[in-house]
Amino acid sequence: MAEDKKARKGTNVVGMFPQAQLQEFKEAFGMMDVNRDGFIDESDLKAIHNDLGRNPSDKELKEMLKECPGQLNFTAFLTLFGEKMHGTDSESTFRQAFEQFDPEKKGKLAEEYVKDLLLNVGDQFKEEEIRQVWKEAKISGGQFDYEAFVTLVKRGPQDDMAQ
Repeated sequence: MAEDKKARKGTNVVGMFPQAQLQEFKEAFGMMDVNRDGFIDESDLKAIHNDLGRNPSDKELKEMLKECPGQLNFTAFLTLFGEKMHGTDSESTFRQAFEQFDPEKKGKLAEEYVKDLLLNVGDQFKEEEIRQVWKEAKISGGQFDYEAFVTLVKRGPQDDMAQ
């Protein structure tokens, strides 16, 4: 069952691209995954850059990999390209937007405060839109857990991902 959920989650990302483009991404990922372990890591990036005549520092390599919130497997690779090509914000940008309202960086905001922001600031939500968000959002003790919400929006439900 957990495998079915993982497959469905990946299908959302896969659905963002035409089949021919997916094949191109798969080939590119295969070329970048130098050690063929299914993940692109620092050693893979270093080998690719060396092949291109560049010698990036370890700091530069780490910075490149920081764009991905977890290990850079094929699904994460597609997600990064999807965000870049389709104009969605990265997970860190999305989280930083909430952090602007959380100076202590606790990962939670008062439910009523978030509701007020959604109703009155920027692209204002309607009550029905807020009800829909609240159905998915983790709210406990009047606190909106934006860390969990960002993870839910960007990666899907995580309860099936526990190992």
